[in-house]
Parts: sequence; structure tokens; C-alpha cells
Amino acid sequence: MNYLMKSQVAAMNIQYKYYPFTRFLDDVVENGVSNIELWGAAPHFHLEDMTYQEVKEIRRQIESRGLKLICYTPEQCVYPINIAAPTEAERRRSLKFFEDNIRVAGELGTDKVLVTSGYGYFDDSNKNEAWKWAKDGLYSLGELAKHHGIMLALEVLRKDESNLVYNLPTLKKMLVELNHEFIGGMIDTIPMALSGESPADYLKELGKKLVHVHFIDGNPRGHLAWGDGVLDMNRYLKELDAFHYKNILSLEITDSRYFMEPWKSIKQSIEKLFDVLN
Repeated sequence: MNYLMKSQVAAMNIQYKYYPFTRFLDDVVENGVSNIELWGAAPHFHLEDMTYQEVKEIRRQIESRGLKLICYTPEQCVYPINIAAPTEAERRRSLKFFEDNIRVAGELGTDKVLVTSGYGYFDDSNKNEAWKWAKDGLYSLGELAKHHGIMLALEVLRKDESNLVYNLPTLKKMLVELNHEFIGGMIDTIPMALSGESPADYLKELGKKLVHVHFIDGNPRGHLAWGDGVLDMNRYLKELDAFHYKNILSLEITDSRYFMEPWKSIKQSIEKLFDVLN
């Protein structure tokens, strides 16, 4: 690698859901990683259940170990969160959820929050309306993020998770229509691979508007430790390097096979990544 650096790697706490948050942080430090992405869900960080002092304590736990929070990712891929929902009550609740989490991001000490488009009915009977609701909601969140100095990273989901933003063309269409300086695009290597796309495709189309990457292996589905899947992770790295990608490669490892001993998935992925990065 000529440009990608070890300092661009981050670990995520999602596979530590059955362990204390502090165990995750200590394992990150032990593996020589300096960045984390915070998955916002119980038992580690579910905002609706937390006091201001508890939020500040999470930040203290992160920073006291010399770690940097590079992205905050509130859990949003399950009911009841969907900014493109068919009922106004669902959309209002979903927008409030994101608004609250954007506001708390600054208290956590990060300048990036992951967001998704939501979804319409999968028979596409309300797709146009759902697209408009998603776009209007995202633009509103972008305005709030701008006020707080937060970049929103709009994630591409799998086609079975969203019929709105599920590949590069739909992501680019949404970003162009939004035309918002505080909303960028991001790759998750699993939906990317399932769509037959590559990092080079995204970098050619988005350039600096590509603000974040979830860098995980798969079969091609699943969110696996590097080496446990069939994806050509080395080629992905070479493409990111060739385009001088300067943002974060985050390990969103979610498969349940890692829940009992989550530290092994971090160690395996980091060792393989650090072997090829500067």
C-alpha cells in the first residue's frame, strides 16, 4: 500500500453485545487500533435510556484509553426506525430518533453519524412517496447536522433491507437530489459485493463524497472477520489505495458466530489488515 494507513482502521462494538463496553475498548487497545465506531444500542449505548452523565461517562471511557470515536451509528435497521415509513407517526418518531442522536454525537466527541434511507413497501406500490419522504427526512437531518458540525454518512443497504438506497446508482441519485454539503455516501462491502460493485466504482462516481467504509468479509452475505469469507479484500484495499482514500475502514463484524469470543474476530481482522497497511 502506498497511501492507506493503519491509522485509518476502526473497530466496532456490535459483536460485543454480550460483554461490557469496557472489554471491547480494552481489546481494541490491545490490538493496536486507535479508532472506534460506536454502535448505539443496549447494553452499551441506547440513548433513550441514558442520562447526560452516562453519555459523558462513555466518552470518558473512550478517551481515557487514547481512542478516537470516528463515527456514531445508532441502531436503525430494525423496527420502529424508518424515515420513509408510510405513516406520519412512524416518520415523525424516526426523525426524532435521528435528531436526538445527531445532537448527542457532539457530546460523544465525534463529527460523523451513520444514517440510512429507510424503505418503502417492497412491491414498490409507494416507492415514489417513500423516496420523497426519505429525501425530505435526510435533508432535514442534514440541516441539523450542519448546525452541529456533523457529517452524515448515508449507507447503502442490501436490496432485502431497502428498496430505496441499495446500490451505487441509487446512492448517487439520492446524494445528487439532496445536494447537501453535510451528507456524504458510504460503502458497506457486503451490499456492494451483492450488487456486483467495487470500491473503485464508488470512488470514481463519488470522489470525496465517499466519507466512510464498512470493511468486512462475506460469503458474500454476512459481516465476517477478514479471511472468513470469499470476498477479494486485498483487491478492495488496492482500489481504495489507488484512489488515495483518506477516510476510515471500519470493522462492522456482526455474525453471531463471533458473539461468544468477539475478541478473536478483531484480532484476526487487524492482523490481516496490518500486514498490508503502512
